[in-house]
Amino acid sequence: MTLSMVGLIGGLALLIVLTIRGVNILIAAPLCALVVALTSGIPMMPPLANGAENFTTSYMTGFAGFLQSWFIVFLLGAMFGKVMEDSGAADSVAHWVVQKLGLRHAALAIIMACAILTYGGVSVFVVAFSVFPMALSLFKQANLPRRFIPAALAFGSVTFTMTSAGSIEIQNFLPIKYLGTTQYAGWMVSLPVAIFMALTGMWWFEFMMKRALARGEKFDDRPGDVIQSDYDNLPHPLLGAIPLVLVLATSFYFSVILDFGKSALTVALLVGLLTAVTVYWKHFKNLGEALSAGTLGALVAIANTCAVVGFGSIAKLTPAFQEALAAMTAIPGNELIGAAVAVSVIAALTGSASGGQAIALPLIAPHYLEAGVDPEALHRVVSITSGGLDSLPHNGYVVTTIRAICGETHRSAYLPVAALTVVIPFAGAILAIILFIMGL
Repeated sequence: MTLSMVGLIGGLALLIVLTIRGVNILIAAPLCALVVALTSGIPMMPPLANGAENFTTSYMTGFAGFLQSWFIVFLLGAMFGKVMEDSGAADSVAHWVVQKLGLRHAALAIIMACAILTYGGVSVFVVAFSVFPMALSLFKQANLPRRFIPAALAFGSVTFTMTSAGSIEIQNFLPIKYLGTTQYAGWMVSLPVAIFMALTGMWWFEFMMKRALARGEKFDDRPGDVIQSDYDNLPHPLLGAIPLVLVLATSFYFSVILDFGKSALTVALLVGLLTAVTVYWKHFKNLGEALSAGTLGALVAIANTCAVVGFGSIAKLTPAFQEALAAMTAIPGNELIGAAVAVSVIAALTGSASGGQAIALPLIAPHYLEAGVDPEALHRVVSITSGGLDSLPHNGYVVTTIRAICGETHRSAYLPVAALTVVIPFAGAILAIILFIMGL
């Protein structure tokens, strides 16, 4: 194994370890990228590079490029989510789902509440923050082990909804720029795959919970728990659903009818934000503070993603990466398999579905389009696959949800999260490839 390959694998391993230990990703990512650069002989600064690629410029080009392309989307998405949260609309929709499904299906209720909000365009981070107090209350009433709450939040947010056709999440819009598709690409395959992922994941989640209960695990109260119990003053759930439906409808119109590409996402989120502000005007606790918090949240979320995109930008300069990419794109058999492997590996390197796509698509899209691969099939496979190995321990959403929101540790909570957000999407990607090969 060459020194470059050792550095690439070692840099990724170090990034995972540092993240698990709680090191800020804005520190860990450039540090690990530096390890990768040094082991591949990449010069540190422009004066040392003599016109060639160098660490400083390449890292910041990747960082700033993603920021330039997606900041407005992150900003509008975070502000929309915070408006839904501050007005109580997100709680209203989630509480309605919980009421309909009942305490007997407590975990399923949390999963479905997250799924509805995520598919409607609310940021996955905001969904986790909004639904967690309800999840805590529900798990306590049902006496279920609280270490499974992160898995319920994650499964409902970043799997069968995030990467499905029509989803208003960035992971479904990124391929549009490179493939000339819409967010509904491959919907006839996406629908059965989403149903398969949802049903299989829910069965597995219940199975893991039953085993834990059989071992004597139960809900453990902790000092500082805030159990939400007052839902009397929330907006009506139908009122809460209006902006979500409008976001989906606007996205469809501007993407499919007017062919706006990824700009349709910007328009849809803006319409959702303005509608939510208008509809919930009397329900806000502090609109100005909510918008400010949304702005700060957008900056943190996109900065974390940019940091790992920068890591990937250095990784793709290494000889080891180029060798690996050549091997992946030369995998015999159907080209969709090679595309799935390539996106999975790069998403794992970056710890980000969107970051992995941003690096992988410019490299692999031309290759597979020239080979005659159906753009719609490629779009859907890339989208579903990116939501698998991105959920390794160093993923920003995983770290935030397990540690900051739920107060758990990776040791106690990550295995259920990995089962539902790594294994299930991987199985979904395999099913999607099979269905596309069959001609659906």
